[in-house]
Amino acid sequence: MGVKFIKIKASDDGMRLNRWFLKEYPSLSLGRLQKLLRTKQIKVDGKRAEASTKLMMGQELRLPPLDNERSVNIDIHRLCDADKEYIQNMVIYKDDNIIVLNKPSGIAVQGGTNTTRHIDGMLEALCFEKDEKPKLVHRIDKETSGILVLARDRYNAELLTKAFANHDLQKTYLALCIGVPKEKEGVVKLPIEGKEAVTEYEVIGTDGNDFSLVKLKPLSGRKHQIRIHMEFLGCPIVGDDKYFIGERMRYDVLKDKLHLHAFIIDLSSIYNKDLVLKTDLSMYFKTDIDRLGINFTE
Repeated sequence: MGVKFIKIKASDDGMRLNRWFLKEYPSLSLGRLQKLLRTKQIKVDGKRAEASTKLMMGQELRLPPLDNERSVNIDIHRLCDADKEYIQNMVIYKDDNIIVLNKPSGIAVQGGTNTTRHIDGMLEALCFEKDEKPKLVHRIDKETSGILVLARDRYNAELLTKAFANHDLQKTYLALCIGVPKEKEGVVKLPIEGKEAVTEYEVIGTDGNDFSLVKLKPLSGRKHQIRIHMEFLGCPIVGDDKYFIGERMRYDVLKDKLHLHAFIIDLSSIYNKDLVLKTDLSMYFKTDIDRLGINFTE
């Protein structure tokens, strides 16, 4: 397919260009988008655009061929009943502003190469009493379980996207790690891809010397930050094949899945009320903690 010219709809009026692409072309990476903008292959009303450009209804958007990142629009009527029930059962909280999910390990937040079943493709099933489809405002890894916050309208999407980008929201993770850190609590300061990355950690339980349950608070938002920082401490997360450097240690009694869970998020600062949300651990995570004899009360 060749160059496309698309008119901005009323429903997208005021939306940032990068958010428009996140909605319409979820497989298009940020790096690829920035390159297309830098080389002037994407234009708005014939003029060079930036990722932060705010779109207006009726404007004409010029798009280069994007065959490999084609638009994904899932109609709720094409979702099978099992997928509707699957994502609706993830909901742990909703109000007029947000919907919060407890995402299982193993399902991606967005689509990509060889990924056709994902959270973004099921969001139509979470409209509930509103007509507008909820919006993604952050991501967690496919293999990470736990809290995923969705905005119910554009205003809250912009509010939350900014808060996540500025690290204004305190997030707490739980990880089951191989080994026990020498210091039971501390701060890891290890740059990732040349950028500052800081994580606070606290050991909250052990089986003795072989495994530890660690509470982690990332103070920055680098990709795979917690996984990299625990490997740096010499205590990689159970089931982490990507950052577990060295000979693979096998433990027959433990589930071979990533034991990293987005446990708590504090949204109080942006909604001016006490709004701290917590998610239950996945069953395999709970089972493995019990098998190791680690005491933990959620």
